[in-house]
Amino acid sequence: MGDEREHTRFAAVVFNPIKLRSSAQLIAAITNESARAGWREPLILETTIEDPGQEATRRALAEGANVVLVAGGDGTVRAVSEAMHGSGVPLAIIPSGTGNLLARNLRLPLDSTDRMVRAAIDGAVLPVDIGIAEITRPSGEQETHAFVVMAGMGLDAEMIANTNPRMKKQLGWVAYVDGAARSLPRSKSFRLAYQMDGMSLQMAKVHSVLFANCGALPAGIDLVPDGRIDDGLLDVALIQARGPLGWLSVWRKLWWDNSVLRKSRVGRKIVAKTRNQSIRYLVGAEAEAASPHPQPVELDGDEYGIAARIRCR
Repeated sequence: MGDEREHTRFAAVVFNPIKLRSSAQLIAAITNESARAGWREPLILETTIEDPGQEATRRALAEGANVVLVAGGDGTVRAVSEAMHGSGVPLAIIPSGTGNLLARNLRLPLDSTDRMVRAAIDGAVLPVDIGIAEITRPSGEQETHAFVVMAGMGLDAEMIANTNPRMKKQLGWVAYVDGAARSLPRSKSFRLAYQMDGMSLQMAKVHSVLFANCGALPAGIDLVPDGRIDDGLLDVALIQARGPLGWLSVWRKLWWDNSVLRKSRVGRKIVAKTRNQSIRYLVGAEAEAASPHPQPVELDGDEYGIAARIRCR
């Protein structure tokens, strides 16, 4: 009976053919590992322009896949995760594309397809958090989407919108430097009303507000140094560049304070005594932010239009 049950099990893979160096290598690896484990032939599903991954994932779940593998960039991982939310079926990530921020935060090997495919079938299953963002448009229309790394409102979304797609494809996350160069000179702060866990409403003037499910960025930068992907909490960062040297303070906070000093006990004591308030951190289960001047929003590095309000949990 055990062998029969194993033979009815199968894996599904949802992959973005544009992001993969070799889809044939990926398919061969999944087919071989499935055969080794006594599983039936895997279900192979490609994303398209019309379907970035949600519909393909729903099909895999409807057909009874025992595990779903996703291969693509951060956008593909986000789309597949959104469709899998609450399904109870394990998700395995095959890092591909340029950012791979979720894979980096989970400390997965970025260059070993075979190891990740084997882990999908034989590995332990670990629970991690997923973010849910409810976006309210200026018209009052509402949308709900998932995110696995972070959602943002303000300058970060503007930088992503101003990033050259061709440059991003060629250079990866480095291309966002170009987007920043285009956005920073004309960047203006905006008024923001925000609330954590239903407590009293607060007001601030910010350039950006970020809702982070996890906090590590490429190049060893810790946006949210205490952020964890399995703590059930949301980390919120309010970015406020004040004065002519404001952006230098932001950079110092991100790179020197968060990514260098916090690595040691002495460094953490130094950070605790500094008064760099260019980035303020809040932690809770749910956060909401709204602006009288609608702002661009982004989810996991993809632009999501203009919003008057965003609520994340």
